[in-house]
Amino acid sequence: MTADVSSNQSPDAQVREGMPLFNDQVLKLGLFGTNCSGGLTMTEAETGYEVSWEHTRAIAKQADRMGFEALVPIARWKGFGGATDFNGTNFDTYTWAAGLAAETENITLVSTSHLPTTHPIVAAKASTTIDHISGGRFALNLVMGWFTPEMEMFGAGQRGHDDRYRFGEEWIQIVRRLWSDDEPFDFDGEYLVVNQAISKPHPVQKPRPILINAGNSPAGLDFSARNVDINFAVVHSIDQAHEYTRRVRDLARNRYSRDLSVMMSAFVICRETEQEARNVRQAILDAGDYEGARNLAETLGIQSASFDTQVKAGLDPFVLSFGAYTIVGNPEQVAEELIALSNAGMDGVIIGFLDYVKELEFFDRRVMPLLREAGVRK
Repeated sequence: MTADVSSNQSPDAQVREGMPLFNDQVLKLGLFGTNCSGGLTMTEAETGYEVSWEHTRAIAKQADRMGFEALVPIARWKGFGGATDFNGTNFDTYTWAAGLAAETENITLVSTSHLPTTHPIVAAKASTTIDHISGGRFALNLVMGWFTPEMEMFGAGQRGHDDRYRFGEEWIQIVRRLWSDDEPFDFDGEYLVVNQAISKPHPVQKPRPILINAGNSPAGLDFSARNVDINFAVVHSIDQAHEYTRRVRDLARNRYSRDLSVMMSAFVICRETEQEARNVRQAILDAGDYEGARNLAETLGIQSASFDTQVKAGLDPFVLSFGAYTIVGNPEQVAEELIALSNAGMDGVIIGFLDYVKELEFFDRRVMPLLREAGVRK
């Protein structure tokens, strides 16, 4: 299968020149969730993956050597209970990115930030610091704060869905001014007030670091179209990917005269044969933490618009991949699926594995050559 290399549109160049996430690779690749216990998988199935700094660093350095474009963490303060307390052991995403910035050379380090948990002045300063440590390889993933038990940990109530995005609009306005203004400024909004705010130095990236958002609802898509460089999509089929990428790009161009990149998450089980891969999938489900998955599904069904289809379809998708697109097969099948997603308009796929270190080596040896042969990787 070959790639339609003309299908993906490049975002505005002035913000993104020299940034790994906007290099000339047709299909960008990254890793998702390597800062949290379980990664993307709610299971007691056997894996060598663990949340330790030594292991985290090894994953990051391996992905960097392979030429991956991004490391995207999950912002998590509290687990989901059940047998595994999925994601309950986790590293803060700002200090995690800062540490890995000093350990890597080319890959983009992303901080995922639940905006209600981090004051914009603190976020702007931390982001700038990481951008300097990394030499301009930082990106900020903006999350509105969907997990009510976490909001309650901070002593705050949960806002209504669209109110979260109105809060986020004020939050990012303040951060962007802190990254660019040379003089102190005041901001008096509905949700946020700052007095004589200033932050120096400014980021290495000009005029600002890359911004990401995973909003898939109408309010979330509008926020992405207006404010960020990359929309992080949740899709579950090739047809849906094609329709989604077309719709979100059209929204950004027609409503805000902006180009928007679209990437997505995927969970990959790749083995030498399709049957071996399917056996691993079944082992994950057989040892699945269904109590934790139920807790997650109930929370998402009530409080998020991104995963409605998966909530209704049952708990297996949450056990297997946190509701992400799942690719199961031999190297040729996995490569074909990734190429198909690229041809559907996806600029990048951010991947989760059951055992990141072990499976990255296999992916590099058996899948990457096929992606290069197809022209989606160089």
